[in-house]
Amino acid sequence: MVIEADLVAEMVAHAREDAPNECCGVVGVRQGDPAHAITVHRAANLAASPLRFEIDGLEVLHLIEEIEREGLELGAIYHSHTRTDPYPSQTDINFAAGWPGVEWIIVGVADPQQPVVRSYLIDGPSVEEVRT
Repeated sequence: MVIEADLVAEMVAHAREDAPNECCGVVGVRQGDPAHAITVHRAANLAASPLRFEIDGLEVLHLIEEIEREGLELGAIYHSHTRTDPYPSQTDINFAAGWPGVEWIIVGVADPQQPVVRSYLIDGPSVEEVRT
C-alpha cells in the first residue's frame, strides 16, 4: 500500500495526542497495484491503556460503512505503541487473526520527538514488514 506523508503525519499526530495511551483507527484505500491510502479515520481506544487498544465493534462497522460510501475499502488498521518499538505484539498478532489481508500500521512514539511508523502483513504467526 502506498501512503502519502500527510496521512502518516495524521496518524503520528493522533498517537501523540492520545499518549500515554495507545491510539487506534483505520485507513481507507483505493485498490490498485499497488493500493493507495486515501483516508485516515480515528477511532476511540475503549481500553484507554498504554499497553493495548480495543475498538468498539459498532464503531468499526460505522467506519467501514463510511469508507465504502467514499468508494474505498478498508486497507489498514493502525495503532500506536507508546512504550515499545513499532513491532506487532502477541496481542496484536492475535487480534489480526480476525482481519485477514488487512495491513497493520504501528506508530511508535516511545520517543515522541522521533516517531517511527511501520506497516505489517500478519497471517497467523507470520509477520512480514511491508513498505508504505
